[in-house]
Amino acid sequence: MVKISSQFDAGNIQVVSAEQPSDIQLLIKHDTQSEFYQWFYFRVQGAADEALTLRFLNAQGAAYPDGWPDYRAAASYDRREWFRVPTRYTEAGELVVEHTPEQGSIYYAYFAPYSYEQHLDLVAAAQQSERCEVLDIGTTLDGRDINLLKIGDDGAHKKHIWVTARQHPGETMAEWFAEGMLGRLLDETDPLSAKLLEQCIFWVVPNMNPDGSVRGHLRTNAAGINLNREWQSPTLKNSPEVYYVRQKMMDTGVDLYLDIHGDEALPCNFIAGQAGSPSVSEQVLAQEEQFKQDLQRVNPDFQTVRGYEPGKFGPETMTIAGFWVGDYFNCPAMTLEMPFKDYDERPDHLAGWSPERSIQLGSSILNPIADWLVTL
Repeated sequence: MVKISSQFDAGNIQVVSAEQPSDIQLLIKHDTQSEFYQWFYFRVQGAADEALTLRFLNAQGAAYPDGWPDYRAAASYDRREWFRVPTRYTEAGELVVEHTPEQGSIYYAYFAPYSYEQHLDLVAAAQQSERCEVLDIGTTLDGRDINLLKIGDDGAHKKHIWVTARQHPGETMAEWFAEGMLGRLLDETDPLSAKLLEQCIFWVVPNMNPDGSVRGHLRTNAAGINLNREWQSPTLKNSPEVYYVRQKMMDTGVDLYLDIHGDEALPCNFIAGQAGSPSVSEQVLAQEEQFKQDLQRVNPDFQTVRGYEPGKFGPETMTIAGFWVGDYFNCPAMTLEMPFKDYDERPDHLAGWSPERSIQLGSSILNPIADWLVTL
């Protein structure tokens, strides 16, 4: 008999019917107190060598239905190695996964998860480096720590580089990216990281939304709030995560800001800068454009042709992290997006866009940061 469960960190699914392996009917649950939903993560047991058909009945009403065409779900037997499985989006608005597991227990997810335990391990491992100090800057609504990593020694003339990841908890590729960046920054054999830390202090929040991450949310925190629309006026009641991070930014100053995300629809990596902001200077826009070109030069998984149209966010523009930080500190402030789908110009049939490629992109980000420093 097939059993489906999701009572674990980041789990999300509701079973409508699992009586027939060839017609398992599922619903993706909403974020708490929110209309957003799209993240799923669950375990199937007792289906070894069974031809499974998993039907997500409410896929059409998800937050970003444009994300379903050409998407393939992620699967894993051991929750370490993730691979893609055949997936299609039907005219009836259902997402259908068709797969025959080779083992009796298998996990399916919207993207390879990054659990809260992994997050704590990442923070603990970073703390083992003499370069890193772990700061607790506040508490979430569910009582979890808001971890900030300070990398580098104080210095009067050092630049302050801020990186936040996973404001939207279902965008787990963002924390995989952060892992890659941290790994290189803390590698004492890497000459580029050593040079950067002579000139900069890095302030890194690997997971801005730990409550939403544990709850299995796509986009919101424990109060159902989209953190990336809170930067103009965050409150301790609704968005302590943004409140405390923004407060610390005001204490340190910001010379360069990167906010790391995932995009449902576009099958590519791209950066959205401050084009469309009512106050951004031509000098800052030029620095952001050069940053994109420099990243593309060192990592072919990044491209500069596709992305968001300027003005896309309308009246919400200045409530978004990149725009608010860039305006307040008059600095380059960019949102880096990675795909839930594969990168269509460099596809990987087995893994699609993956944790491993996210890690590599995170490692690559130090190069354009170094190039940016040279231009100042």
